[in-house]
Amino acid sequence: MNMQTRTDTTEEGIVHDAFTTFLRRSGSPTLPAMLLIHGSGPGATGWSNWQYLMPELGGRFHCLAMDLCGYGGSPVPDAMPKKTAEWLEVWVAQIVTLVRKLGLGRVHLVGNSLGGALALHAALRAPDLFDRIALMGPVGVPCRLTRELDLIWGFYDSPSEDLMRLAMQWFAYDPAFLGDRLGEIAAARFKAAMQPEIRAAFSSMFPAPREKALEALEVPDAGLRMIRHPVLLIHGIEDAIVPLETSLTLMQRLGGPVQAHFYNRSSHWTQVEHKDSFNTLIAEFFDGRI
Repeated sequence: MNMQTRTDTTEEGIVHDAFTTFLRRSGSPTLPAMLLIHGSGPGATGWSNWQYLMPELGGRFHCLAMDLCGYGGSPVPDAMPKKTAEWLEVWVAQIVTLVRKLGLGRVHLVGNSLGGALALHAALRAPDLFDRIALMGPVGVPCRLTRELDLIWGFYDSPSEDLMRLAMQWFAYDPAFLGDRLGEIAAARFKAAMQPEIRAAFSSMFPAPREKALEALEVPDAGLRMIRHPVLLIHGIEDAIVPLETSLTLMQRLGGPVQAHFYNRSSHWTQVEHKDSFNTLIAEFFDGRI
């Protein structure tokens, strides 16, 4: 597949209902739209998750990478949520009202990790707004809490740049893959994570016991059966943060057509570790070629 010419990105803040969402775009608004939802790590943003996808696919799609409330440039609502279930409601409302505000018709969804659960909840809440859905290392169904995810969600119990560097290594199957960039990535993420407003928000998102936080993100089985959108599941077989079993469960329980692509020698960053293959896979799925 020809990915065409790399495209630049633009940034803006969108005001919709009670939210202000920081949004990065690539590609023309006349192209089919895909909304990219990032994961839950401290210091994460839409750009940090999707920086390799947006320039490459902007020639084929209108790519929209949002910062969830409490992350990056998107502030929390006036009333700070106090637990995971309350944050879930805020994020799903943010996604649904943003898509309505943008008025782009039915959009494709790409959800990474936490973003995978949010994509499922949004599709269940407002099915007519969404077309095809790609989920990468998703939560949203019963799964065990890994030690790595427990430490990532508990980052602020004892925050440090060393812990951030260690967490970044867990995201990749082979830490050497990041090479000299590991320190740079960890320093940037640590700086973003230590902003007072980001720290205050994150500290209430995934409180201990974190098994309960995972449970709060689950979509009930009856809800999964109601999601009839075509779904593509992407997962690293050696994912150290979200076990492969979550995608296997979704294959069994979703109500619509489901296909899966699993990468070996890959952890939680398939969009980075296998970026060229990943981008081609996303484009061909949203084009209806697979």
